[in-house]
Amino acid sequence: MDNLNLDQHISHRYNEELEDLRSRVLNMGGLVEQQVNNGLKALLELDAELGEQVFSGDYEVNAMEVEIDEACTEILARRQPAASDLRLVMTVIKAISDLERIGDEAEKFGKVAMRLSDGGNRPTYFSELRHLGEHVKSVLRDTLDAFARMDAESALVTASRDNAIDREYNSLSRLLISHMMEDPREIKSVLEVFWCARALERIGDHANNICEYVVYLVKGKDIRHTSQQRMAEDQDEDNSM
Repeated sequence: MDNLNLDQHISHRYNEELEDLRSRVLNMGGLVEQQVNNGLKALLELDAELGEQVFSGDYEVNAMEVEIDEACTEILARRQPAASDLRLVMTVIKAISDLERIGDEAEKFGKVAMRLSDGGNRPTYFSELRHLGEHVKSVLRDTLDAFARMDAESALVTASRDNAIDREYNSLSRLLISHMMEDPREIKSVLEVFWCARALERIGDHANNICEYVVYLVKGKDIRHTSQQRMAEDQDEDNSM
């Protein structure tokens, strides 16, 4: 937490407001992570009941985003934060938007689980989808942990894993396209797998965004659109100082 002094305000109430803001984001992150885990479980096990729970539970994620956004607006209006406090509020506003979108992607798993459960047959390439899902869940978990600890170094390491997710997604996409060309009868079920793989890739992108926000919050550096090599070089420079 290099440049953060969230406990140094004269107003004890202000300290509590900022800490409450962080806690709310972590609670939202925990709910979103649960939605992703349950959504994937429902999908891979063709559990329609669990899929319905995930689908119907998305409203709670949306409600949390609205509540946190309103709290941020109130702090901006009443406290007029500056420096690291302002970075915290802006980080929260951006992070909850990505968390809400992750929740939307998890909702898709629930929908597909309900549709596929009617047929009862497990589509082709579910094992590859499971592997990608485990990879993405790990990245999301580490992303939320980096946010909880305000750990910029961990956030950078986690962000660097997004390239591996992209490569795995691209490889699976090629397999799915080839399979549909070879057996047009399975196009419908294979497309379901494809949409879920795409949702997982997007979850990885949103997690990557949150990691970038953590670096901005702690270091005051905007690393969006920065290459992985350049981020690594900047990190080496920081560690040598």
